[in-house]
Amino acid sequence: MFRLIFLMLGLSILSCKQENKNFQQVASDPAILHQSVKALTDVIVHDIFSPPVASRIYAYASIGAYEAARFSDSSYMSLAGQIKHMPDGPKPESGKVYCFPMVSTLTFLKIGKNLIFSEDSLQVQIQKTMDTYRKTGMPDDVFERSMAFADSMTQYIMKWSSTDNYKQSRSFPKYSLQKDPATWKPTPPGYMDGVEPSWRLIRTIVMDSASQFKPAPPTAYNMTDKNSQYYKEAYQTYEAVKNGADEHKAIANYWDCNPYKLNVTGHVMHATKKISPGGHWVNIAGEASIKSKADFIKSTSVYALLSIGLFESFISCWDEKYRSNAVRPETVINEFIDPEWLPLLQTPPFPEYTSGHSVASAAASYILTNQIGDNFSFVDSTEVEFGLDPRSFTSFKQAADEASISRLYGGIHFMPSIKNGLSQGNNIGEWIIAKLKLKQ
Repeated sequence: MFRLIFLMLGLSILSCKQENKNFQQVASDPAILHQSVKALTDVIVHDIFSPPVASRIYAYASIGAYEAARFSDSSYMSLAGQIKHMPDGPKPESGKVYCFPMVSTLTFLKIGKNLIFSEDSLQVQIQKTMDTYRKTGMPDDVFERSMAFADSMTQYIMKWSSTDNYKQSRSFPKYSLQKDPATWKPTPPGYMDGVEPSWRLIRTIVMDSASQFKPAPPTAYNMTDKNSQYYKEAYQTYEAVKNGADEHKAIANYWDCNPYKLNVTGHVMHATKKISPGGHWVNIAGEASIKSKADFIKSTSVYALLSIGLFESFISCWDEKYRSNAVRPETVINEFIDPEWLPLLQTPPFPEYTSGHSVASAAASYILTNQIGDNFSFVDSTEVEFGLDPRSFTSFKQAADEASISRLYGGIHFMPSIKNGLSQGNNIGEWIIAKLKLKQ
């Protein structure tokens, strides 16, 4: 906070001058980038994007930010060519001066604006960003040239993103209910349709295919035999909520990350909007980048790799969700164990196996550990604005493990979904780090 105050004070002083030869140093402070990432997250929450769609927004915006920022340091490499279907992008004019942090931040925001609904809200941040960089004392020609380059970079990423099958998937068939009791059924209170049943058809970024990291199949459905492994897993989830300790309840609520929770009072329904699992990890990446004193280009590389990991995680996880099509604990527990039982968390509207938060958290943990460090302690304040206390962690892995087990404590998953989801996410994170080289 104090760093941001000093930055703004410095910009205010510089704004009294026509030009400042040291504008690049002032403009390279990553605080404005982190502010812009938070601004996009706020709009994603407001617009109620599902976890898979939110991951797509973060991925393209963060890749664009990195591709623009890398020109400020020749030791950083383009993702084009490393990502097989990503073409070469625009390049700055030789011999001309640019403010690449400005190009990067504006590219991030403009791509984000193209991918969300509430464009006016993000335009406010774009204007604020432009005003902030202008106050650095940047020469007018550098400002205009950087603006134009941000537009070119935005158009380049948007053209590439338009070929990933997302637009076509908007008209794909909805989920069809099946009679098999082992298959997913909509759950109360909203009984909403299955979210993104065709997400596995979205083009991957680094993975060879959506099914590359296909997990072991879920436990065979069997609620008629109380000695069956499946019944035992269902009962474990049942007891985790019924006999849940206060700390377990706090963990479940902290990692809820349900973008659209329906609250029902009598005949009245209203929605509570919260951050998505991916958005939670993007916020952790920002907090960790600040604590580790990552510079501008390093911060963009962290966001880019993390966002790619989240994007691939939801494609991989959703591929399995609609292949195994597993029924949720709430459905089987109410039918066979206790008709009055309710999960602590509201059951999300998609199949049970594997746990999306487990897959995404494991991939995020692997990537952030690689980029920032193992045993990196941090305080996560992501949920403070949603009325919850911050939580402290000694490593990214500890946070990922807690996010995963929260799904059992919340009553929305069985243990194999959590354990196998963690393995699935770790494999994705390892693959991304092995495949993408950002620095020479």
